[in-house]
Amino acid sequence: MHKKLIRQLGVIDVFCIASGAMISSGLFILPGLIYAKVGPAVILVYILAGVFILPALFAKAELTTAMPKAGGDYFFIERSMGSAAGTIGGFASWFSLSLKSAFSLVGIGVFATLINPNITNWQIKLIAIGFCVFFIILNLTSVKFTGKFQVFFVILLISLLVLYISRGMMFIDANRYTPFKPSDNHVLFAAAGMVFISFGGLTKVASVAEEVKNPTKNIPYGMILAFCIVLLLYGLVIFVTVGLLDKHELAHSLTPISIGGYKIFGRIGSLVMAIAAILAFISTANAGILAASRFPMAMSRDQLLPGFFAKISKRFNTPYFSIIFTGIFMIATIMFLNLESLVKVASVMKIILFMLGILACIIMRESKILNYKPTFRSPLYPWLPIAGLICYSFLIYAMGSIALWGTGSFILASILWHRIYVRKISMRKSALIHIVERITAKEIAGDSLGVELREVLKERDKIIEDRFDELVKNCEVIDITKQAILKEFFAIIAEKLSDKLKMNAKQLLDSLIAREKASTTIIKPGLAIPHIIIDGKQKFELVIVRCEAGISFTESLSPVYAVFILVGTRDERNFHLRALSAIAQITQDANFDKDWLHAKSIEGLRDIMLLGKRHREN
Repeated sequence: MHKKLIRQLGVIDVFCIASGAMISSGLFILPGLIYAKVGPAVILVYILAGVFILPALFAKAELTTAMPKAGGDYFFIERSMGSAAGTIGGFASWFSLSLKSAFSLVGIGVFATLINPNITNWQIKLIAIGFCVFFIILNLTSVKFTGKFQVFFVILLISLLVLYISRGMMFIDANRYTPFKPSDNHVLFAAAGMVFISFGGLTKVASVAEEVKNPTKNIPYGMILAFCIVLLLYGLVIFVTVGLLDKHELAHSLTPISIGGYKIFGRIGSLVMAIAAILAFISTANAGILAASRFPMAMSRDQLLPGFFAKISKRFNTPYFSIIFTGIFMIATIMFLNLESLVKVASVMKIILFMLGILACIIMRESKILNYKPTFRSPLYPWLPIAGLICYSFLIYAMGSIALWGTGSFILASILWHRIYVRKISMRKSALIHIVERITAKEIAGDSLGVELREVLKERDKIIEDRFDELVKNCEVIDITKQAILKEFFAIIAEKLSDKLKMNAKQLLDSLIAREKASTTIIKPGLAIPHIIIDGKQKFELVIVRCEAGISFTESLSPVYAVFILVGTRDERNFHLRALSAIAQITQDANFDKDWLHAKSIEGLRDIMLLGKRHREN
């Protein structure tokens, strides 16, 4: 049993992790390069790129509210498509995020030269390594403090950008926006593909979902708020920058926002915006280490990596080995590797992960697993997810052959690791198997994924089990496939209960029939709760029954397909009433009838009762 992480991050932390992961090179370096290709339409390019991210954003929000567990992309991909796909997704998530974070730390040097032009290349690397070590220590000691640190930097960064926008509006020249749009629309979409990855950090917060308080609300709210505010900031900052700078100043510039700051405030403005850029790179790197380190931990929990990756510090409650390993990889990358080609590969893998995330969402929906219960659902399903898959395929094609070859090699290496190392995988089945089960034999899928999702939902919804839950977990559950006559049905129940209650089956049968003759126990169409009092002390039993073909309780009413039989002694009267109340609350749910008839197994029926919304006695 692996130690669980503590939920300590709130909606502000989620917002700052997601937004801080986006505002870096995409805003402070890329605009000049994109302007050289499309001119003032660079503003439209950023908005278009933001629209492209929506299918991945909505799919990730749905999956995260259904399964708020450490590992994000890896966890969703593995649970929906199996361990081989999960291995690829886990390594790709970790590798791409670690590289992006290392690149952000190195990016500090580009702007540090504005403060001190005499900084050497090795000094830039040492600065990056120093920050990396600092963030490793920060992440090792406290997730909560790491989140607060992120909040401080992101709020300061946003404040500086708002100052830039508000003051810059006074100095813009409208003539610099004409001609606005290039004649070739293809150039716009190609440029949007380059900018698209600037929004990639938005969904990385899913990897720390296990550490988010009230994840059903805080994660989708935080992600969507981050998207809206960052997209607005992107659009306004670039709008102001285009209006401030001449073509020759903006085209190909690696520090366009700092040049814009100089136009507004002079030398001090250039330094302030350079500091803002450094803050952006710092917040991206900090969020990157926090998120990336959760992928090896999640993979280790599932035996796809050695067990020490899942070890959690007893003192700080952080995955210390995974954090240190991720930090060492980033330091090695900073010191020895040429990042340009690797970042391209990481970008392609990020897009592939978006596609796999959308596929995971589709598979989980279509598997019809009862315990897949997201509190946020991707809108315009399935058309928006399909549009996203098509769009991302075009973006990958546009990235070029080198990136594709590099990504292909990485995927093959991941498969090789899966073949060599993963010798003993748990028997949990993926959601994809449940889709196969829908068109083949029911025995294929099994209940392991549904059972795991049940535990995830109990943790997510903070369900503290009471006596009724224990009763449901240990009671007899019967699934009758053919239509039944009432007396024959009660005879089956009497036989099941006689051993548990140590009573004569005939006596139980007579009591059940007599109770039904006195007044029907049908509560509503399709539902009955027969309940009787027996002699003795401290005896109470429940039998749960589903009969899709129906049980005829009376000639005048429609057949019953959900039956809950309660049998207890007089001293259990109070609990008898609480059990009746619990069943009534659960069966009043608008989805109860549909879920009851579509449950795939006895455990599925049991889960409906265990996860149903009701008042619990604690």
